[in-house]
Amino acid sequence: MSILVDEKSRIVVQGITGNEGTFHTKQMLEYGTVVAAGVTPGKGGQSVEGVPVFNTIKEAVEAEGVNVSCIFVPPPFAADAIMESAAAGMGVIVCITEGIPTLDMVKGVSFLNRKEAVLIGPNCPGIISPGKTKVGIMPGQIHKPGTIGVISRSGTLTYEVVDQLTGVGLGQSTCIGIGGDPIIGTTFIDHLKRFKDDPETEGVVLIGEIGGSAEEEAAEYIKGEFQKPVIAFIAGQTAPPGKRMGHAGAIISGGKGKAEDKVAALEAAGITVTHNLGRLGETVLEVLGES
Repeated sequence: MSILVDEKSRIVVQGITGNEGTFHTKQMLEYGTVVAAGVTPGKGGQSVEGVPVFNTIKEAVEAEGVNVSCIFVPPPFAADAIMESAAAGMGVIVCITEGIPTLDMVKGVSFLNRKEAVLIGPNCPGIISPGKTKVGIMPGQIHKPGTIGVISRSGTLTYEVVDQLTGVGLGQSTCIGIGGDPIIGTTFIDHLKRFKDDPETEGVVLIGEIGGSAEEEAAEYIKGEFQKPVIAFIAGQTAPPGKRMGHAGAIISGGKGKAEDKVAALEAAGITVTHNLGRLGETVLEVLGES
């Protein structure tokens, strides 16, 4: 079983006529994703890879019954695209766009809090339920259907971890890149709750990174509420102090967000933390063999 998206999901790509939107629409279609519509204001009536383009999300909903949006809209307009999707009733919104102004996201998340939509991202690779659908930019060929959930703040490390899991024979139920910005739509805990209720997810791999307190909060939740095995890795353990590393969210400030603090919190919650990324797949196999 998968969480949030599956083979019945009908995707609308916002920004479908741009270079990235067009390229990844083709990739999603080749994976088997049902991309039912695209949206670019002013370009309604066109088509991309055989997908009809509309001027608004509302038109796409009425014509094609879309229920999941994937956003490739430029940063100045992406928060508005998120809110347009939520207002039109999208159940899941995946925002790939990087560099959205922080104040725009404050407004966008406030709007989402009054809606039923689940936002993944921004600045993320998206979500994939292997063998069913992918919404975003993940390389579909490295994924394999199975029982391991993956939640990650890092897009690139998500691919590395999935490749290792597949390499040791462990398929995935759903893989989610939650995004690396300071303000994102959903957290580790939000998705851990979903994996907790998914009977076909037997364990979870959690990929964190320096900055913020999301991993420490997840550790507290896992300790008290989550009974399935969790294996974690924290990126940035060798990052020099005072340096910004990659994601906007990977900023250590106020004495918080250090890798060693995150590792300590996770281990105190009984979570297996691997310090060697190259052995993560093997570690997951060992832990599940013992559980």
